[in-house]
Amino acid sequence: MSRIGVLLVDDHAMLRAGMKMLIGAQPDLEVVGEAGSLRDAVELARKLAPAVVTLDLTMPGGGGVEGVQKVLAASPASRVLVLTMHDDPAYVRSALALGAAGYIVKSAADTELIGAIRAVARGRVFVDIQQAKGSDFLTPQPGRKQSPFDSLSDREREVLIEVAKGYTNQQIADRVGLSVKTIESYRARLMQKLGLKDRADLMRLAVEAGLLKASDAG
Repeated sequence: MSRIGVLLVDDHAMLRAGMKMLIGAQPDLEVVGEAGSLRDAVELARKLAPAVVTLDLTMPGGGGVEGVQKVLAASPASRVLVLTMHDDPAYVRSALALGAAGYIVKSAADTELIGAIRAVARGRVFVDIQQAKGSDFLTPQPGRKQSPFDSLSDREREVLIEVAKGYTNQQIADRVGLSVKTIESYRARLMQKLGLKDRADLMRLAVEAGLLKASDAG
């Protein structure tokens, strides 16, 4: 079985070393390169075309969410997983809008990193759910333009996110503790409320709204 190649991008060598050790202990993952600056990251991404690039947003020589675009321009097939100290939801939305496949804060890296890498490598979107709790991801904010999601109940938002992540009705039922028939009803209701035709439309809308997030690699 071929392993998922990961390029680590962070200007802190000790952090990279810890991540490399954690990733190296997994039978399905391997670190194929390391970079301490965005410039080096772009060069290595172009050369190695890794499956996943873990990208810090704050590094010498430039960075920020625009770094996501630069890495993807160098290696379009790679999936960028932002690993940063910034827990502002605005950063999450910006990173996803620019093409990032995932976003986790460094404080959660010890528990979330492996799952996040596997999730984005499989084509899913991963955002640390603990980081999102208490933020304005799911809560309408004063003065903010009304969103189609504002009319949804908490349970509808929960099911919507699971659907957008690609889980089947049975998997969602198991994850949230409801029956399959209930999940089917929620899915139909969500599609009708949001005026969507399929999961691809739902996922796109959820990402644009900064609503899509996950807490596992399943």
